[in-house]
Amino acid sequence: MPLDIERSPEHLVTVGDIELCVTTFGDRRHPAVVLPSTSRLFWADSFCDRLAAAGRFVLRYDMRDSGRSTTYPAGAPGYSLRDLAADIVGLLEAFDVPRAHLVGFSVAGWICQLAALDHPDRVSALTLIATRPTAPGPADPDLPEHSDRVLEFMTGTPAPDWSDRAAVIDYQVAQARILAGASGFDEAEAREQAARITDRTTDVAAGLLNVAFAPAGDRWRERLGELTMPTLVVHGTDDPFFPYGNGQALVLEIPGATLLPLPGIGHELPATTWDRLAAAMLALQPAFTGNEGGHAS
Repeated sequence: MPLDIERSPEHLVTVGDIELCVTTFGDRRHPAVVLPSTSRLFWADSFCDRLAAAGRFVLRYDMRDSGRSTTYPAGAPGYSLRDLAADIVGLLEAFDVPRAHLVGFSVAGWICQLAALDHPDRVSALTLIATRPTAPGPADPDLPEHSDRVLEFMTGTPAPDWSDRAAVIDYQVAQARILAGASGFDEAEAREQAARITDRTTDVAAGLLNVAFAPAGDRWRERLGELTMPTLVVHGTDDPFFPYGNGQALVLEIPGATLLPLPGIGHELPATTWDRLAAAMLALQPAFTGNEGGHAS
Protein backbone atom coordinates (compact mmCIF):
# COMPACT_ATOMS: atom_id res chain seq x y z
CA MET A 1 0.00 0.00 0.00
CA PRO A 2 1.58 3.34 -0.97
CA LEU A 3 2.53 5.72 1.81
CA ASP A 4 0.72 8.73 0.32
CA ILE A 5 -2.76 7.21 0.15
CA GLU A 6 -5.34 9.40 1.93
CA ARG A 7 -8.31 7.02 2.07
CA SER A 8 -8.22 3.41 0.98
CA PRO A 9 -11.24 1.59 -0.37
CA GLU A 10 -12.57 -0.98 2.07
CA HIS A 11 -10.72 -4.25 1.67
CA LEU A 12 -10.30 -7.57 3.44
CA VAL A 13 -7.15 -8.11 5.51
CA THR A 14 -6.20 -11.63 6.60
CA VAL A 15 -5.51 -11.90 10.34
CA GLY A 16 -4.72 -15.47 11.36
CA ASP A 17 -7.52 -17.62 9.98
CA ILE A 18 -10.08 -14.81 9.62
CA GLU A 19 -10.61 -11.74 7.44
CA LEU A 20 -11.35 -8.24 8.69
CA CYS A 21 -12.85 -5.54 6.49
CA VAL A 22 -10.70 -2.42 6.83
CA THR A 23 -10.59 1.16 5.56
CA THR A 24 -7.58 3.36 6.25
CA PHE A 25 -7.20 7.14 6.32
CA GLY A 26 -4.04 9.21 6.22
CA ASP A 27 -0.31 8.54 6.02
CA ARG A 28 1.02 5.23 7.33
CA ARG A 29 4.12 6.98 8.69
CA HIS A 30 1.99 8.89 11.22
CA PRO A 31 0.91 7.68 14.69
CA ALA A 32 -1.83 5.08 14.32
CA VAL A 33 -5.38 5.20 15.66
CA VAL A 34 -7.42 1.98 15.53
CA LEU A 35 -11.24 2.16 15.51
CA PRO A 36 -12.85 -1.27 15.94
CA SER A 37 -16.63 -1.39 15.77
CA THR A 38 -19.63 -3.63 15.38
CA SER A 39 -19.90 -1.86 12.03
CA ARG A 40 -17.17 0.29 10.57
CA LEU A 41 -19.95 2.67 9.49
CA PHE A 42 -20.30 3.69 13.15
CA TRP A 43 -17.19 5.82 12.60
CA ALA A 44 -18.13 8.34 9.93
CA ASP A 45 -15.72 9.10 7.08
CA SER A 46 -15.69 12.76 8.09
CA PHE A 47 -14.59 11.94 11.65
CA CYS A 48 -11.79 9.68 10.37
CA ASP A 49 -10.77 12.37 7.86
CA ARG A 50 -10.50 14.83 10.73
CA LEU A 51 -8.08 12.58 12.61
CA ALA A 52 -6.04 11.94 9.45
CA ALA A 53 -5.82 15.67 8.75
CA ALA A 54 -4.40 16.10 12.26
CA GLY A 55 -1.51 13.75 11.46
CA ARG A 56 -2.91 10.35 12.36
CA PHE A 57 -3.04 7.08 10.41
CA VAL A 58 -6.54 5.72 11.02
CA LEU A 59 -7.51 2.05 10.71
CA ARG A 60 -11.28 1.58 10.86
CA TYR A 61 -12.62 -1.96 10.68
CA ASP A 62 -15.57 -4.29 11.13
CA MET A 63 -15.09 -6.64 14.06
CA ARG A 64 -15.90 -10.31 13.47
CA ASP A 65 -19.60 -10.89 12.67
CA SER A 66 -19.89 -7.27 11.59
CA GLY A 67 -20.14 -5.78 8.12
CA ARG A 68 -18.04 -7.79 5.71
CA SER A 69 -15.62 -9.38 8.15
CA THR A 70 -15.67 -13.12 8.91
CA THR A 71 -19.11 -14.18 10.11
CA TYR A 72 -20.32 -17.09 12.26
CA PRO A 73 -23.80 -18.59 12.64
CA ALA A 74 -26.20 -16.38 14.58
CA GLY A 75 -26.14 -17.38 18.23
CA ALA A 76 -22.90 -19.34 17.90
CA PRO A 77 -19.85 -17.06 17.65
CA GLY A 78 -16.62 -18.95 17.08
CA TYR A 79 -14.55 -16.60 19.23
CA SER A 80 -14.14 -15.05 22.67
CA LEU A 81 -13.69 -11.43 23.70
CA ARG A 82 -9.98 -12.23 24.04
CA ASP A 83 -9.92 -13.34 20.40
CA LEU A 84 -11.41 -10.02 19.38
CA ALA A 85 -8.70 -8.23 21.36
CA ALA A 86 -6.02 -10.34 19.66
CA ASP A 87 -7.50 -9.33 16.29
CA ILE A 88 -6.39 -5.76 16.97
CA VAL A 89 -2.79 -6.88 17.44
CA GLY A 90 -3.02 -9.06 14.33
CA LEU A 91 -4.22 -6.05 12.35
CA LEU A 92 -1.30 -3.98 13.60
CA GLU A 93 1.03 -6.75 12.47
CA ALA A 94 -0.60 -6.83 9.04
CA PHE A 95 0.01 -3.09 8.60
CA ASP A 96 3.47 -3.18 10.20
CA VAL A 97 2.35 -0.76 12.92
CA PRO A 98 4.26 -1.17 16.19
CA ARG A 99 1.85 0.70 18.50
CA ALA A 100 -1.52 2.38 18.21
CA HIS A 101 -4.07 4.49 20.03
CA LEU A 102 -7.08 2.21 20.53
CA VAL A 103 -10.55 3.76 20.54
CA GLY A 104 -13.57 1.64 21.49
CA PHE A 105 -17.26 2.47 21.90
CA SER A 106 -19.47 0.24 24.08
CA VAL A 107 -18.64 -3.43 23.38
CA ALA A 108 -15.53 -2.37 21.45
CA GLY A 109 -14.47 -0.62 24.66
CA TRP A 110 -14.22 -4.05 26.30
CA ILE A 111 -12.06 -5.24 23.42
CA CYS A 112 -9.74 -2.26 23.73
CA GLN A 113 -9.39 -2.74 27.50
CA LEU A 114 -8.41 -6.38 27.00
CA ALA A 115 -5.97 -5.54 24.20
CA ALA A 116 -4.31 -2.91 26.40
CA LEU A 117 -4.03 -5.34 29.33
CA ASP A 118 -2.79 -8.30 27.30
CA HIS A 119 -0.55 -6.36 24.87
CA PRO A 120 0.45 -3.10 26.61
CA ASP A 121 3.55 -2.71 24.44
CA ARG A 122 1.31 -2.37 21.37
CA VAL A 123 -0.93 0.37 22.81
CA SER A 124 0.23 4.00 22.82
CA ALA A 125 -3.02 5.46 24.18
CA LEU A 126 -6.53 4.35 25.04
CA THR A 127 -9.93 5.99 24.57
CA LEU A 128 -12.91 4.20 26.12
CA ILE A 129 -16.34 5.49 25.18
CA ALA A 130 -19.69 4.50 26.74
CA THR A 131 -18.35 1.28 28.19
CA ARG A 132 -17.72 -0.35 31.57
CA PRO A 133 -14.98 -2.32 33.38
CA THR A 134 -16.91 -5.60 33.47
CA ALA A 135 -18.04 -8.12 30.86
CA PRO A 136 -21.56 -9.04 29.68
CA GLY A 137 -23.89 -10.12 32.44
CA PRO A 138 -24.99 -8.54 35.72
CA ALA A 139 -23.09 -5.44 36.73
CA ASP A 140 -20.91 -5.35 39.83
CA PRO A 141 -22.84 -4.15 42.90
CA ASP A 142 -21.19 -0.72 42.79
CA LEU A 143 -21.95 -0.16 39.09
CA PRO A 144 -25.28 1.13 37.74
CA GLU A 145 -27.19 -1.43 35.66
CA HIS A 146 -29.11 -0.87 32.42
CA SER A 147 -32.01 1.55 32.81
CA ASP A 148 -35.56 0.25 33.08
CA ARG A 149 -36.37 1.37 29.55
CA VAL A 150 -33.42 -0.58 28.16
CA LEU A 151 -34.35 -3.70 30.14
CA GLU A 152 -37.94 -3.42 28.97
CA PHE A 153 -36.79 -3.22 25.35
CA MET A 154 -34.37 -6.13 25.74
CA THR A 155 -36.90 -8.41 27.40
CA GLY A 156 -40.14 -7.23 25.83
CA THR A 157 -39.34 -6.50 22.19
CA PRO A 158 -39.38 -9.56 19.94
CA ALA A 159 -36.57 -10.00 17.46
CA PRO A 160 -37.55 -9.11 13.89
CA ASP A 161 -37.80 -11.51 10.98
CA TRP A 162 -34.14 -11.30 10.01
CA SER A 163 -35.00 -11.95 6.37
CA ASP A 164 -37.28 -8.87 6.28
CA ARG A 165 -35.10 -5.84 5.56
CA ALA A 166 -37.74 -3.29 6.57
CA ALA A 167 -38.42 -5.08 9.87
CA VAL A 168 -34.72 -5.28 10.67
CA ILE A 169 -34.29 -1.56 10.02
CA ASP A 170 -37.35 -0.73 12.14
CA TYR A 171 -35.92 -2.82 14.98
CA GLN A 172 -32.58 -0.99 14.86
CA VAL A 173 -34.30 2.41 14.79
CA ALA A 174 -36.42 1.46 17.82
CA GLN A 175 -33.28 0.36 19.64
CA ALA A 176 -31.47 3.60 18.76
CA ARG A 177 -34.42 5.60 20.09
CA ILE A 178 -34.23 3.76 23.43
CA LEU A 179 -30.50 4.42 23.68
CA ALA A 180 -30.69 8.14 22.88
CA GLY A 181 -30.17 10.76 25.56
CA ALA A 182 -31.97 13.92 26.52
CA SER A 183 -30.17 15.88 23.80
CA GLY A 184 -32.60 14.42 21.27
CA PHE A 185 -33.12 11.66 18.73
CA ASP A 186 -32.85 12.10 14.96
CA GLU A 187 -35.06 9.35 13.53
CA ALA A 188 -34.24 10.11 9.90
CA GLU A 189 -30.50 9.85 10.57
CA ALA A 190 -30.97 6.68 12.62
CA ARG A 191 -33.03 5.10 9.84
CA GLU A 192 -30.46 5.98 7.19
CA GLN A 193 -27.65 4.54 9.32
CA ALA A 194 -29.62 1.36 10.05
CA ALA A 195 -30.29 0.85 6.35
CA ARG A 196 -26.62 1.29 5.44
CA ILE A 197 -25.49 -1.13 8.16
CA THR A 198 -28.11 -3.71 7.18
CA ASP A 199 -27.24 -3.54 3.49
CA ARG A 200 -23.53 -4.16 3.97
CA THR A 201 -23.70 -6.78 6.73
CA THR A 202 -23.25 -10.39 5.67
CA ASP A 203 -25.56 -11.72 8.42
CA VAL A 204 -27.34 -8.96 10.28
CA ALA A 205 -28.65 -11.29 13.01
CA ALA A 206 -25.11 -12.44 13.77
CA GLY A 207 -23.91 -8.86 13.63
CA LEU A 208 -26.43 -7.63 16.18
CA LEU A 209 -26.49 -10.64 18.51
CA ASN A 210 -23.32 -12.70 18.48
CA VAL A 211 -20.94 -10.60 20.54
CA ALA A 212 -23.33 -11.02 23.50
CA PHE A 213 -22.73 -14.79 23.30
CA ALA A 214 -18.92 -14.54 23.07
CA PRO A 215 -17.19 -15.96 26.17
CA ALA A 216 -15.60 -13.20 28.21
CA GLY A 217 -13.05 -15.29 30.08
CA ASP A 218 -11.56 -14.10 33.37
CA ARG A 219 -12.59 -10.80 34.93
CA TRP A 220 -10.31 -7.90 34.12
CA ARG A 221 -11.58 -5.01 36.28
CA GLU A 222 -9.08 -5.86 39.00
CA ARG A 223 -6.22 -5.62 36.48
CA LEU A 224 -7.02 -2.13 35.18
CA GLY A 225 -4.58 -0.62 37.68
CA GLU A 226 -1.79 -2.17 35.58
CA LEU A 227 -2.45 0.20 32.67
CA THR A 228 0.13 2.94 32.23
CA MET A 229 -0.71 4.39 28.80
CA PRO A 230 -2.55 7.75 28.56
CA THR A 231 -6.26 6.99 28.87
CA LEU A 232 -9.36 9.01 28.08
CA VAL A 233 -12.79 7.89 29.30
CA VAL A 234 -15.73 9.43 27.44
CA HIS A 235 -19.28 8.93 28.67
CA GLY A 236 -22.70 10.42 28.07
CA THR A 237 -24.31 11.66 31.25
CA ASP A 238 -27.67 10.31 30.04
CA ASP A 239 -26.48 6.86 28.91
CA PRO A 240 -29.28 4.35 29.67
CA PHE A 241 -27.32 1.24 28.61
CA PHE A 242 -24.11 1.71 30.60
CA PRO A 243 -25.10 4.60 32.87
CA TYR A 244 -22.63 7.35 33.64
CA GLY A 245 -21.38 5.75 36.86
CA ASN A 246 -19.66 3.10 34.75
CA GLY A 247 -17.45 5.73 33.15
CA GLN A 248 -16.70 7.24 36.55
CA ALA A 249 -15.68 3.79 37.80
CA LEU A 250 -13.30 3.29 34.86
CA VAL A 251 -11.54 6.56 35.66
CA LEU A 252 -11.03 5.44 39.26
CA GLU A 253 -9.65 2.06 38.17
CA ILE A 254 -7.15 3.29 35.52
CA PRO A 255 -4.23 5.33 36.88
CA GLY A 256 -4.14 8.86 35.49
CA ALA A 257 -7.25 8.43 33.33
CA THR A 258 -9.19 11.55 32.33
CA LEU A 259 -12.99 11.71 32.17
CA LEU A 260 -14.76 13.62 29.40
CA PRO A 261 -18.48 13.89 30.23
CA LEU A 262 -20.92 14.39 27.35
CA PRO A 263 -23.93 16.21 28.85
CA GLY A 264 -27.31 14.96 27.66
CA ILE A 265 -25.79 12.23 25.49
CA GLY A 266 -27.02 8.64 25.73
CA HIS A 267 -25.47 5.42 24.45
CA GLU A 268 -24.56 7.12 21.18
CA LEU A 269 -21.97 9.37 19.61
CA PRO A 270 -23.73 12.02 17.52
CA ALA A 271 -21.83 14.50 15.36
CA THR A 272 -22.39 17.21 17.98
CA THR A 273 -19.81 15.44 20.17
CA TRP A 274 -17.06 15.04 17.56
CA ASP A 275 -15.25 18.35 18.14
CA ARG A 276 -14.79 17.62 21.86
CA LEU A 277 -13.96 13.98 21.28
CA ALA A 278 -11.39 14.57 18.53
CA ALA A 279 -9.65 17.33 20.49
CA ALA A 280 -9.39 15.17 23.61
CA MET A 281 -8.19 12.13 21.62
CA LEU A 282 -5.53 14.10 19.78
CA ALA A 283 -4.24 15.53 23.05
CA LEU A 284 -3.47 12.00 24.32
CA GLN A 285 -0.95 11.11 21.63
CA PRO A 286 1.87 13.32 20.29
CA ALA A 287 1.66 14.45 16.69
CA PHE A 288 3.98 13.07 14.03
CA THR A 289 7.59 13.26 15.18
CA GLY A 290 9.23 10.62 12.99
CA ASN A 291 8.62 7.17 11.59
CA GLU A 292 6.24 6.11 14.35
CA GLY A 293 3.87 4.16 12.14
CA GLY A 294 4.55 1.34 9.74
CA HIS A 295 7.20 1.01 7.09
CA ALA A 296 7.02 1.17 3.35
CA SER A 297 5.96 -2.02 1.66
